[in-house]
Amino acid sequence: MPDRESLVDRHVGFVHALREAGVPVSVAEGLDAANALRAIELGDRESLRAAYAATLVKKPAYRPGFDVLFDLWFPASTTGLGAARPAGAADPDTATVAELREHLAGLLTGGSDPEVRAFAQAMVGRFGRQESGPGRQNWFSYSVMRALSPETLMAGILRAGLRDGERGGLAEKTLRQRVGAGLRRFEEAVATDVRRRIAEDSGIERIARSAVRPPLDQIDFLRITRADLARLRREVHPLARRLAARLTIKHRKGRRGRLDFRRTMRASLQSGGVPLAVHLKPPRPHRPELVILCDTSDSVSSFAHFTLLLTYALREQFARVRAFGFVDTVDEITRFFAPGADVVEAMARLADEADMVRFGRTNYGHALERFAERYGDAIGPKTSLLILGDARSNYQPPALDVLASLVSRARHAYWLNPEPRRQWDTGDSLASDYGQVVPMHECRNVAQLAAFVETLA
Repeated sequence: MPDRESLVDRHVGFVHALREAGVPVSVAEGLDAANALRAIELGDRESLRAAYAATLVKKPAYRPGFDVLFDLWFPASTTGLGAARPAGAADPDTATVAELREHLAGLLTGGSDPEVRAFAQAMVGRFGRQESGPGRQNWFSYSVMRALSPETLMAGILRAGLRDGERGGLAEKTLRQRVGAGLRRFEEAVATDVRRRIAEDSGIERIARSAVRPPLDQIDFLRITRADLARLRREVHPLARRLAARLTIKHRKGRRGRLDFRRTMRASLQSGGVPLAVHLKPPRPHRPELVILCDTSDSVSSFAHFTLLLTYALREQFARVRAFGFVDTVDEITRFFAPGADVVEAMARLADEADMVRFGRTNYGHALERFAERYGDAIGPKTSLLILGDARSNYQPPALDVLASLVSRARHAYWLNPEPRRQWDTGDSLASDYGQVVPMHECRNVAQLAAFVETLA
């Protein structure tokens, strides 16, 4: 733990690192955290963690990155102090690998957090160091895990912890879950200590920049992984509901209901039967229709996967949704997202069965022309048109007049572009040309998509 003289510097550096990692921390929140430190025992590291988390972390998605940075800026120990020897274990520097694996097996089923951390620090000290030159060393988690192979301990733990009659039942399932949780704790403790040692050698700021992934809602769509897409499914449905609500509000804005004859006549009695005030019935609630036109080319494949997730979620929120995908020609893909369909299976079928590619190079102009020719009747006065793509058309004609005709028939039209605004109009980008016809919004991550939804209110 840092002493009181260095705590202010640590606090400032920690808050700055959180901001650099994408965790929003305002000046006021930083001051709140500083004030909270006056109410706790600074020697209690977990109380310090809780005080910072309570004042700086606003969403559960920000907590993993927060914990990684906290462990870097406020480490539980330093290499110079030495790691405590695990209780009941032989000297970690002299014990055989078999003895260490036996002790680890006990920790996986019932070890406390301090015991797991102490053992992890000892194992990193023994197995995690690799020399990279005279006077230089690197630290790695994988060498620790390779030396101990903790994932191979499960069979022995089950033999020791279960009787024959308990195999295959609830007792085995419970024990497997406990061992799995213990394994994750040990892996994280090893990774934490490796990061700590690298920070001591190279500086906290350097390792902090590479140790923390951005929060889920700030991961760039164009760099998103399949694992991220699976997690994003939980984020998409609330956004779809909000998007539908915002478009409904915009659809109703300015509409006047029909004459309410009874209220008008009743009010006229106060003016001698002369209807000076006209009363109208409120307009009926309306679920808008939506047409989605989505670029599915390889250049935006990750964004296309996300937009297809969004399409799947939007089908539940609108009276009618029609979705179209294109590369250099266009095909309707609504059929792949029927209610109840598995979204992963739908994406696989889409890649195999949809007719969206002629020559494999994106051509917005030809796709728009084909859409107007084959599916132009999909857009009407009740329709909101949502175009999703990077507006890069391989230097082909843009067909702006076709797009303008489609937009003129729609009630609303919006374009979401996954590229940073600074890259618009570079190379083969037609962003500004299309943006003069359809309002174009930068939409690189879930946070920007949420902001776009809010602007519709």
